[in-house]
Amino acid sequence: MIKINKFKIVVLVGVMLFMSFVNPSEKNIDVYLIGDSTISIKEKKAYPETGWGMPFANFFDSTVVVHNLAKNGRSTRTFLNEKLWEPALKNLKTGDFVFIQFGHNDESKEKVDRYTTPAEYEANLTKFVNETKSKNAIPILVTPVSRRNFDAEGNIKETHAIYADIVIALAKKLDVKLIDLNKTSKALYQQMGAENSKLLFNQLLPNEHPNYPDGKVDNTHFNELGARRIAQLVLADIRNLNIELANRVVKSNLPKK
Repeated sequence: MIKINKFKIVVLVGVMLFMSFVNPSEKNIDVYLIGDSTISIKEKKAYPETGWGMPFANFFDSTVVVHNLAKNGRSTRTFLNEKLWEPALKNLKTGDFVFIQFGHNDESKEKVDRYTTPAEYEANLTKFVNETKSKNAIPILVTPVSRRNFDAEGNIKETHAIYADIVIALAKKLDVKLIDLNKTSKALYQQMGAENSKLLFNQLLPNEHPNYPDGKVDNTHFNELGARRIAQLVLADIRNLNIELANRVVKSNLPKK
């Protein structure tokens, strides 16, 4: 005669009841960031340089895992040629997200090892989008974040005219979500002004930081503050797009004042 373990039965019933109340929309989501040095995780020797993907990873609750696959100096062409896209493509599942932001290196004609023509750029972005969709995952096209470049009158200048426009047109053509980070980052710099916007970038006086004894003047890469402010722009657009990821933003447990 089979003995019945009453404790195990109680536990099993409890688990089944719990599972029946679990919201199926709360399954885990993997988010993949692909792009260049403006997003990527930095080595300690580069600090305070910070990619916006680093603070971005902390915006979500425990049901979201952010995989920052962005790499310094990569264009769409080199990202594909070096097979940096393969880990994401291999592991993508239904409901995952891929944020695609390239352009800084694609448009650099003087860097022949990474330069990508506008036509090739569009084709490569299309490949990322279509292959993401093939896994029932969700691609988000992101225009390249603006460089800091003001004219003599204190007006922010366009630094990605051709390549940002390609992203915008392609999002419409392929019917995918768009985050126009070029536009929103320019607005942020303009709001802060030519001088104060330096506070967002990896700009240092000589001997101000041991990693840069000779100082640093960089109008492309962010420091910790700049990366967080740019990541916040991306988060704001995620909320505006009303996608599932917006429902997974971490909720504060701090007591209300």
